[in-house]
Amino acid sequence: MHKKSFLASGHLPTLFSAFLYFDVSFMVWVLFGPMTPFIADHMTLSATQKGLLTAIPLLGGSFFRPILGLLADRVGGRRAGLTGLALTLLPLLLGWRAAHTLGELYLIGFLLGIAGASFAVALPLAGRWFPAEHQGLAMGIAGAGNSGTLLITFFGPRLAQHLGWHAVFGLCLLPITLTLVAFAWLARDCPSTAPPKPWSSYARLFAQSDTWRLCFLYSLTFGGFVGLASFLSVFFHDQYHLTKVQAGDATTLVVLAGSFLRPVGGWLGDRFGGYRLLLTFFGLVAMGLGLVGTLPPIPVVLPTLFLVMGLLGMGNGAVFQIAPQRFPREMELMTGIVGAAGGLGGFFLPSALGEMKDIFGSYGAGLMAFAIIFALSALLLLEFGVVWSARWTPEARMRTMTFSWRGVGGGAVQEPTLETKPLAE
Repeated sequence: MHKKSFLASGHLPTLFSAFLYFDVSFMVWVLFGPMTPFIADHMTLSATQKGLLTAIPLLGGSFFRPILGLLADRVGGRRAGLTGLALTLLPLLLGWRAAHTLGELYLIGFLLGIAGASFAVALPLAGRWFPAEHQGLAMGIAGAGNSGTLLITFFGPRLAQHLGWHAVFGLCLLPITLTLVAFAWLARDCPSTAPPKPWSSYARLFAQSDTWRLCFLYSLTFGGFVGLASFLSVFFHDQYHLTKVQAGDATTLVVLAGSFLRPVGGWLGDRFGGYRLLLTFFGLVAMGLGLVGTLPPIPVVLPTLFLVMGLLGMGNGAVFQIAPQRFPREMELMTGIVGAAGGLGGFFLPSALGEMKDIFGSYGAGLMAFAIIFALSALLLLEFGVVWSARWTPEARMRTMTFSWRGVGGGAVQEPTLETKPLAE
C-alpha cells in the first residue's frame, strides 16, 4: 500500500474530526479510572466498589453504542456525532456540581457511557470514505482516539490533587465543547452511504453467528484494553502503593502503546490479514497477563503491561479490519453492536479484578484468570478460521487471510475453492 494512494482515497477532514471526536470522548469515558483513588479516599471504598465504579461507564457505553449506531444509520454520522457530543455535557455537569454519594456517581458513570458510544459513530463515519483495501488503516486512525486515555491519566490526577476531583469534571466541559464546534465544521457524511435499512435487517444481522464471533473477539481486545486502562490507576495505587499521581503516570505509560499502535494493527491487518494477527496477539497477551499475575516488581510489570496494551490496541485494529469484509453494508450498526460487546468485556474486567482482590487479597488471581481466558480464546479462534474459510466469499477470505495454510508435510500451500458461498447462514 502506498501512502499517496491512501491520502487520495478518502476525506481527510472527516477522518481527523472522527479521530478528535473519539479522542475527547474516550478521555471523558475513562474519567473515573484516574479519579477513583481520590474518590475512594473521600468515601472509603472497598476494592469491589472501586472496580465497579471504574466499570460502570464501560457498561453505559455498551448500552448507548447500539443506540448511537442506529441513530447514525438513520440520520447520518455527522448528526449522530453532534448529538453524542452535546449529550456528553450532561454527566460532566452533574459530576462537577452534583456528585456527593456513591449512588450518584454510579448514575453519572452510566451516563458517561454516552461518550463511550462515540465509537459507533466515529469509526464508520471515517471508514465509509475509504475503499476496502484501506479501511483497516482508516478505522485504525479514527480508533486511535483511545489516546484520550493518556490525557486524563496524566493530567487528571494532577488537577485533582490541586483543585479537587469535582473540578476535573468541570474542566472536561471545555474540550468537549471545542470538539463539538470542530466536528460541526469538519465532518461530512460520505455520499455513498447506504440508505437506512428496514427494521427486519437488524434481526437478520443478530441471527448471523459471525456477528457474535466478532463481538466475542472485540470483547477481549477492546474490553481488555479499556478495562485495564480504566483500572490500572487503582491497581498501581493499591497493589504497588504508588502515589495517585505516580499511578496515573504509570497508567499513561502503558496505555501509550495501545493507543498509538491501534492504527498499526489496522495497517498490518490490511497487509497480512486481521485473523492471522489476532491468533498471534491472543497467545502473546495470555503470556503477558500470566507474568503480571505473578505480581513481579514494578520494573517488570511496566514493560510487560506496555507490551500487553500494545497487543490489545493492535488487536482492536485487526478486528475492525475483519468486520467490514464480512459486513460491508452494515458498518454503522455492526460497529455499534461489536463496540457494545467491547464495552461489556471492559465492564467485567475491572469488576472481576476488584471482587477477586477482596476475596484473595491481591490482584494476582484475577490477572491469572484473564490470562487463561485469552489462551483458551486463541484455541477457539482456530475454530473460527475453519468456519470462515468454508463460508466466506473468496474476496473476504483473501483480505482477512483466513483462506490458506501450510501443509504439514512438504510445505505446500493449500488454496480454497473459488466458488462464492452465501453470507447468510
